[in-house]
Amino acid sequence: MKVIATNNAPGAIGPYSQGYEVGGLVFTSGQIPIDPATGTMPEGIAAQAEWSCKNVGAILEAAGVGFDKVVKTTCFLADMGDFAAFNEVYAKYFTSKPARSCVAVKDLPKGALCEIEAIAEK
Repeated sequence: MKVIATNNAPGAIGPYSQGYEVGGLVFTSGQIPIDPATGTMPEGIAAQAEWSCKNVGAILEAAGVGFDKVVKTTCFLADMGDFAAFNEVYAKYFTSKPARSCVAVKDLPKGALCEIEAIAEK
């Protein structure tokens, strides 16, 4: 097992890693929309979805893969009313249309509106 870590995505805010590579797969931890350079979170679902996608992308890049290698994502939304706007942004990044689950949750860390985790082929 190999830990994946990058300064181009937010550091873990708990006892976990940004990602792991094991058995030819890359697993990212869920990424909330924090700008790793400033530690701030933008307002609105579109801007937050952009940052969540960028953060997943940074971890994938650190592992030596891209969005085209993602086989599965799990997406969490604070409000399912944001589903369409979230999908518009998500579709720009995950163009290979990986398998996906998307669920509404009661709360996300730091009051985020969305969170994305991914599994990619190495």
